[in-house]
Amino acid sequence: MDRTEKDFLLEKMMIEYGDELVRLAFSYVKDTEIAKDMVQNTFIKCYKNVDTFRYDAQIKTWLYRIAINECKDYLKSWHFKMVQVKSFIHETAKSIYPSTEKTVIDKYNNEELKDTIFSLPKVYREVVYLYYYESLKTDEIAEVLDIPMNTVKTRLRRAKQRLESMIKEAELNGR
Repeated sequence: MDRTEKDFLLEKMMIEYGDELVRLAFSYVKDTEIAKDMVQNTFIKCYKNVDTFRYDAQIKTWLYRIAINECKDYLKSWHFKMVQVKSFIHETAKSIYPSTEKTVIDKYNNEELKDTIFSLPKVYREVVYLYYYESLKTDEIAEVLDIPMNTVKTRLRRAKQRLESMIKEAELNGR
């Protein structure tokens, strides 16, 4: 594939999948700017390796896999761990004097649901995100995450059960 074809293909993929990949990356890193960086790294890797793509899978699932791996690598990095420590200290300081704005925002059901989903263990959170937010089928999720389809189904079922009990508990506690 010559440079012009690669450029055209990359531009097409960026237009078609860019926003989806940012949302996917955000579900892992929970920061918009970092998510955009992860997607930029994804497209750089894609550009460098597009000649090796075998078309066994769809380009979309290949891009998802690259983006997920980028996010997982970032989450393992020293930089991320230091940001987490700083964030924890900042949040602890803020919780001493909670703002009115935060109190109002916490009352919205969508925020509570998002927080509940983000509190799930990563293995459940990623399948829930890919299934409900990216509308991937279970076989596509299995391919993206490189796990058996039955594992995807089991994780989805367990995630739903956990979410249901977490939501019921939150309602009982008056949230």
